[in-house]
Formats: sequence, structure tokens, C-alpha cells
Amino acid sequence: MRKALPLAFLAFAGCEAKDETPQVQAVEIVKSLPHDSQAFTEGLFFQDGALFESTGEEGTSGFRKVAPETGEILAESTLPSQYFGEGLVGWKDKIYQLTWKDQKGFIYNAKDFTPAGEFAYKGEGWGLTHNGKSVIMSDGTATLRFLDPDTLAQQSTLAVTANGCPVKQLNELEWIEGEIWANIWQTDLIARIDPASGKVKGFVDVTALGPANAGTDEVPNGIAYDAGTKRIFVTGKMWPQLYQVKLGDAPATGAASDAAAALMRC
Repeated sequence: MRKALPLAFLAFAGCEAKDETPQVQAVEIVKSLPHDSQAFTEGLFFQDGALFESTGEEGTSGFRKVAPETGEILAESTLPSQYFGEGLVGWKDKIYQLTWKDQKGFIYNAKDFTPAGEFAYKGEGWGLTHNGKSVIMSDGTATLRFLDPDTLAQQSTLAVTANGCPVKQLNELEWIEGEIWANIWQTDLIARIDPASGKVKGFVDVTALGPANAGTDEVPNGIAYDAGTKRIFVTGKMWPQLYQVKLGDAPATGAASDAAAALMRC
């Protein structure tokens, strides 16, 4: 998929007035669970006691229902080989899946994964989540799109900033307790975004997660929230583990703090 870019690329000119500087908070591992190390994770959500995961790369893209505790694949569906699967979200009795560059999304019946339609959008497709009223979509820019959850027509957009600087490369999304959480591609940071203002309230440092000596593509990309038990799950592309995590008390330091600082320079 997308190749690694220099960190400086993630911060750029054209800033607004400075906001209150977001802090960087490390995560603590509650539990380490098995995850398919061949899964090029592009989307993740929790529903009805199971994880639903979208995978990417042409020829191997699709999505599956997974048992969180064991990593067992309970059901799966594949995309035609020309498509690169991206974000995934459940809405009522349907599942929506994006593709990367084809400007086409697919709709499935959640019960049996049978096809139920398609939808179109302009630009790239990256991540999906919903807030109970709208489906929220990322496209790799610093702008999130809000879509009608039934028609998938665009309703509005939200510019995301940190300390007044646009935050690009917003990737996999999750709605957690009134915030939009977004993996920032090619970093070990998750942005916690205020859905009303678009301002980043804080960064979550996930440096402690994932395989040692990870390759270029093995980046964090997968956030799921079990609202019933308030469990947060995080994984990444081709990671052998899925982690249940919680926010730690101490602020993060080191590389993650430096990366956040770079995002807020413009």
C-alpha cells in the first residue's frame, strides 16, 4: 500500500490560530490477544460480541467476523481481486466497506455477508466509523466527511487541527465516548478529535504495541470499542496481536512526543 513518508511531511503550512496544545498520553496493555499476522488491517469495529475487520491489498482484500479472545475467523467475505479494501463500519443490519482508490464502496447484509449494494464517493477511501447519527469517513487528508448513514450522501465535513495545524493522514476511525479516535498513518499516534470543533483533544501513544522490528507497512491501524464493557482494542497491519488497552496516567515522552510536536509545527 502507501509507502512510508518522512515525518516532516505530516506537518505543513497554512495554520489557523493556535489552540491549546494537546498532550500525548501513553496506553497500558490490559490484555494481549491473538491476531492474524497476515491480515493487512484497514478497518475494525466491535458489534454483538465480535470484531469485524476489513483487510487490504489487491487480491487479498475482504472482511471477516472474528472472535476477540481467540482470533478465530467466524465468517468472511472477499472483494474482487482488483479492489483494495479499506474502512469498515456496521449500520443497522448492514455493513459498509470502502475501497482505496476506486471511489466505490460496498454494502453487505450483516447477518450473512451477502452483497446488498454499492455506493460512490470522490477521492480516496481510508477509514469509517459512526456516531449514531452519521457515518464518518476519512480519506487521508485533514478533513473528515460526515455521511447520511442510510443513503451515504455527504452531509458535512470537519477540518481536523492540532494546535492550529491541519492533521493529515487520518486513517482508521472509531467513535469512543463522544470523541473520534483516528490512527495517524505512519506514526504511533492516535488522535482524539472533538467532533464539534475538529480540534485534537489529545494524542494516544501506542509505541508499546505491535511486533518488534516491524516492517514499513506494519503500522498501527485498527481501533475498536466495546461500548457495553468500555473495552478499547487496538491492532495494526500484519500484527500477531490484538491489544485491549487503557489510557495510562503518565504523559508520553520520547519518539511519540516528538512526532506529536512535529504534527503541531506549521
